[in-house]
Amino acid sequence: MIEKMKFLSITGPMGDIDRVADVYLSRYEIQLENALSELKTVTNLRPFVETNPYKEDEQRARALMEQYQSLLPEQGDEMDLETALKTVRSLDEELKKMAARKEELEQKRQELSDSRDQVQPFAGLDYDMERLFEFKNIKFRFGRFAREYYDKFLAYVYDTIDAIQFKCRETKDYVWIVYCVPLRLEDKIDAIYSSMHFERMYLPHQYEGTPDEAGQGLEEQIKALEGQISQLELSMESLVKSQGKALVGAVGRLSRYCTNFDVRKLAACTKRDDHTFYILCGWMPQREADRFRREIEGDENTFCVVEDNHNNIMSSPPTKIKNPGLFKPFEMYVEMYGLPSYQEIDPTILVGITYSILFGFMFGDAGQGLCLLLGGFLLYKLKKVRLAGIIACCGFFSTIFGFLFGSVFGFEDLIEPLWLRPAQAMTSLPFIGRLNTVFVVAIAIGMGIILLCMVLNIINSLKEKDQEKTWFDTNGAAGLVFYGSMAGTIALYMSGRPLPATALLAVLFVIPLILMFFKEPICAALEKKKEKFSGGVGMFITQGIFELFEVMLSYFSNTLSFIRVGAFAVSHAAMMEVVLMLAGAEAGDPNWAVVIGGNLFVCGMEGLIVGIQVLRLEYYELFSRFYRGSGRAFKPYGQSAKEA
Repeated sequence: MIEKMKFLSITGPMGDIDRVADVYLSRYEIQLENALSELKTVTNLRPFVETNPYKEDEQRARALMEQYQSLLPEQGDEMDLETALKTVRSLDEELKKMAARKEELEQKRQELSDSRDQVQPFAGLDYDMERLFEFKNIKFRFGRFAREYYDKFLAYVYDTIDAIQFKCRETKDYVWIVYCVPLRLEDKIDAIYSSMHFERMYLPHQYEGTPDEAGQGLEEQIKALEGQISQLELSMESLVKSQGKALVGAVGRLSRYCTNFDVRKLAACTKRDDHTFYILCGWMPQREADRFRREIEGDENTFCVVEDNHNNIMSSPPTKIKNPGLFKPFEMYVEMYGLPSYQEIDPTILVGITYSILFGFMFGDAGQGLCLLLGGFLLYKLKKVRLAGIIACCGFFSTIFGFLFGSVFGFEDLIEPLWLRPAQAMTSLPFIGRLNTVFVVAIAIGMGIILLCMVLNIINSLKEKDQEKTWFDTNGAAGLVFYGSMAGTIALYMSGRPLPATALLAVLFVIPLILMFFKEPICAALEKKKEKFSGGVGMFITQGIFELFEVMLSYFSNTLSFIRVGAFAVSHAAMMEVVLMLAGAEAGDPNWAVVIGGNLFVCGMEGLIVGIQVLRLEYYELFSRFYRGSGRAFKPYGQSAKEA
């Protein structure tokens, strides 16, 4: 069902707009529309041009909340705007100072770590580093060889040059060395080492003692810095925890004020004498509108006008669906297709009833249906998954049809069917012969659903004042009479009463076809428009003949489409018969593992296929006949304010 909507115009002094948004609009469901677009006939309107002064602080507060989410409580303190601003600014400033100090310490730690990593490979050199760098006539070089080049260098080069090298550390891939050369030969020796892929490392002159002593000293400095960083992090966490409730409350307050301030984007302002007023327009459910008007009766600064004439409103009413709890899960299928417009019939209840019945008919098993019912119900209650609610409803009808068909987990000898067994029941029909009963019933159900959808299409078309779709469309009055007469004729013939069937066919068969054939010129005459036949009268007649042929073919194919309902009822019984045959049930001692596994497989696979097939029938055989789905969702401002 679609809730009734009222269009409201709210006005008051310009400086009072934040209070109205915070006190009233955040608590009521109202979808605000652009006042400048809605009030085009009102003169001297202008938009608000103010910049949101709370946006920067609100973003700062949200950033702090996201950064320290794990340290914050769920509930915050209530506070006014000034307190919220002061809380966020002071906390942000203190945390920024601590963060800057932490970054400084981390940078220093990284520099020391880099120095330590540079000197550690040379820990085998037992000589004071500071003295090495003071030599004037001898130069020292630090670096490493790849293992393969180091071996070649020792074998072919080292003994031929004037250099002394010390091996400090080696791994599987590299060897770290220090070599010394006379000052006068440094360029030559450096070139030779470089040609052998020596990777030189430039160590800073800040080390004290041997490389091993220098590394230990750096490690101690690093640990001291890490202690300072840890202490600083604890101080930051302690500060956030102590201000946690205040921060959460400030975020809530600033978010509400930001949302309230953004109301100005949809408002208009007007000036009268020396006073400036705001105007807000929007749609509100009727019950909410009545409650809102009663509440503001004592408010001297807030005025509200309800516009009942929709011809004076530029926007179309939004759609808010409200159905009984049993049918709420089926709103998902309606939303997937498209929301109904405000004037349309909400098909949710129809979908809930037809989908559940058709599913139960196609998947009639008392045992498996009960499993779907219980599993879907528990999942829907615990997790609020709408699909689970649909499964529960389908499971209920599967259980009912399981008793009607006498099937419990595939066993058809445990209980007697209350109606028939799908694979065995046959019916004798005139002109056709013997036919499975469930096929006949499925066709009858399909005809009834198609006729109902035609009635709904006529109602929707009357609301839209669409003459062509109401009276002359294939799903309008002409189509209803034609298809209804065909269904009645078939029913009379099948029941052995050919005389009234022939009379009904003669009277009601031709007239609807004529109306559908000439629907365009008839509608033009009713609307007092001059109809022009594009391509001439001959082309109009030819096109009309082919369209009528297509219409009758579609009636036939759409009706036969419901045979799948009976086919799945028969196939379910056949599949379970195969499962029981594999389990050896005929011998009287079935393999229960096979029975359970087969039931799970059939329940999962066939349940999914049947669900898809029924949804296909809903969309293509029901919705396509009467449902437009062109509505826009109701998005209340109050909901967005609460979420903020």
